[in-house]
Amino acid sequence: MKNSFIEYFVIIMIAFFSLNAQLFSQTKTFRELENKAFKEGEKLTFDVNYGFVTAGIGVMKIPRIKRISGREAYHVMFEVNTVPSFDWIFKVRDRYETYIDTKGLFPWRFEQHIREGNFTRDFSAFFDQRKGKAKTSEGEYEIPDDVHDIISAFYFTRTLDYSDMQIGDKIHLQNFYKDKVHDLDVKFRGRETIEVPAGKFDCIIIEPLVKEGGLFKHDGDIIIWLTDDDLKVPVKVRTKIIIGHVEVLLSKYEGLAGVLTSEK
Repeated sequence: MKNSFIEYFVIIMIAFFSLNAQLFSQTKTFRELENKAFKEGEKLTFDVNYGFVTAGIGVMKIPRIKRISGREAYHVMFEVNTVPSFDWIFKVRDRYETYIDTKGLFPWRFEQHIREGNFTRDFSAFFDQRKGKAKTSEGEYEIPDDVHDIISAFYFTRTLDYSDMQIGDKIHLQNFYKDKVHDLDVKFRGRETIEVPAGKFDCIIIEPLVKEGGLFKHDGDIIIWLTDDDLKVPVKVRTKIIIGHVEVLLSKYEGLAGVLTSEK
């Protein structure tokens, strides 16, 4: 009986470890990246200027960390609304949401709801980063590892090191939108000290070469000024839209991940 029990026990253990080895081999190994730039509770408020007029207010915030697809994710929300006095000229009610993996800094879910004048667009996607699939209301599509949406790509760029970059250098990213994966290069354009309602800051300047799925229904270049420190807080965005240029200027900030050492 003793020998048969041992043999039985060994068989069970071999089967157990064999099964777990198979399961382990099927488990996706996600990247882990350092993030000193942002955290839960960050809230950035912007004046949206059209010409010399404050036409709207924008808010980017991370109100919570939420569990999605078995992983912890930053729930990021970005809203832009024109002020009532500007609505009769060109009414904007835009909202973006994304869920960014706290360790890998890639998205699990993305939503875009655009209301700009007579133009409307609604889009959502679930990124199955384990199986390499993007699932939308239109279908299911292949995606590469760590693919971004436009908002997660922006937050990811805040975590990068630009200290050794030269003007014209590019960072290559990819973002998924609608039904395909698009190249999303980010060009480094130099450094500049600028003043906005929230203060005066030393900044780095980047240009996302957006092909699809961008912020606003833009019609040209998008230039972004980020604080030249670990946080890389966006303090200014300038873009061309259908009816001219818009400048987005940081007016208030709270809940930052650290100190803005770039502030003058």
